[in-house]
Amino acid sequence: MTARRLRGACRAHLVAALAGCLVGLVGGAFRWCLQRADALRGRLLETAAGLGGGLGWLVPVALTAAGAALACAIARRVPHAAGSGIQHVEAVWRGESEAPTWRLLPAKFAGGVVAIGSGLVLGREGPAVHMGAAIGAEAGRRTGLGADDIRLLHTSLAGAGLAVAFAAPLGGLLFVCEEVTRSVRPRLVLMTLVGTAAAAAVSALIAGGAPIFPFPDAPAPPVWLLPVFLLFGATAGLLGAAYGGLVIGSLALSDRLAARVPATARAALIGAVVGLLMAVDPLFAGGGDPLGERLLAGWSPAVGVLAAYLAVRFAAGPLSYAAGTPGGLFAPLLAVGALWGALAHAAAGPLLPGQAAGSGAFAVVGMAALFAAVVRAPATGIVLVVEMTGATSLVLPLLAACFAAALTADRLGSEPVYDRLRRRMQERP
Repeated sequence: MTARRLRGACRAHLVAALAGCLVGLVGGAFRWCLQRADALRGRLLETAAGLGGGLGWLVPVALTAAGAALACAIARRVPHAAGSGIQHVEAVWRGESEAPTWRLLPAKFAGGVVAIGSGLVLGREGPAVHMGAAIGAEAGRRTGLGADDIRLLHTSLAGAGLAVAFAAPLGGLLFVCEEVTRSVRPRLVLMTLVGTAAAAAVSALIAGGAPIFPFPDAPAPPVWLLPVFLLFGATAGLLGAAYGGLVIGSLALSDRLAARVPATARAALIGAVVGLLMAVDPLFAGGGDPLGERLLAGWSPAVGVLAAYLAVRFAAGPLSYAAGTPGGLFAPLLAVGALWGALAHAAAGPLLPGQAAGSGAFAVVGMAALFAAVVRAPATGIVLVVEMTGATSLVLPLLAACFAAALTADRLGSEPVYDRLRRRMQERP
């Protein structure tokens, strides 16, 4: 390597480190705001429940409807601010779209806090990834880097955004290689490592760096149970294919209504439906972290209750995504996967020897398996879930289930959801 190229590489990596610190600051603040918004929503729901009568139902309906309409209005002011943003990050890497500017940041931040905080079934990782990518691209422009380095910064800092959202730095690196670029390039890997490490360190100072879903220490399931996890992964593949189809179908239905119903009105209507579900049970709404925590801790309600939670959140996630607000798919997807795992354990548990594997173990494996089926990034799903839970004893079941889930979804002809979303983004005027 010549001295000039060496200086250029050092400069790009220094920019990645500094931009990573900014991603950690913005992403950590985003998580902190969402935590405060969730707490405030919980207090409002408790107060509304105490009012009784129609007011007890009106407050959550009005809250989520207003939040969805406001977030949609914010997103419509900036191109690509609606939805997850991951498909846009992938399109930029492929040269199909231009990298976003700094104007995306306030729209994603404010719109995401309002939409997710009001109770829509959306995830924080989409806005975090998109904001990280925007920060990386803007940092490259401001420091006079070349077009190739700007694209590398845009992509690598997207991984830093995911790392901040889930406190999962290795997951952020794998996400860049397996999902966004589908390649391993030394310079991209190094820039992602630098940016992700800086982002994770700064974010931990603001929002904490502990696992999102701490999983109690448990012995590894016996090896003879791996065929059970293979079969379970196959069922998750079926569920994942249906979930991805429902996401695209909900967006298509929203598009068909566009000529008759304004976007903000559609968002408000969707918000009202989710708010009504939230009035019935707060666990029906939101990103799904409280539900995931309960399931991983071994919470085992009746089979009918688990089935009801699964059915509602299975439909509410794609419905919320169709509202056109900032928000991602990952977090709600993980909650559905945990529910599927708990439900599978409740159904099959009596057939298994005692202590073979608890419901929490099936919930952990279900999170990664459904992720692998919908996103088609099994290695990323496994590492993300292990970092989020600390469940290193479940690596073999995770490998078996994610292999079966991804293979089943692929054999069913189900495309990865972000490929479909990226193509849809390119086809729209």
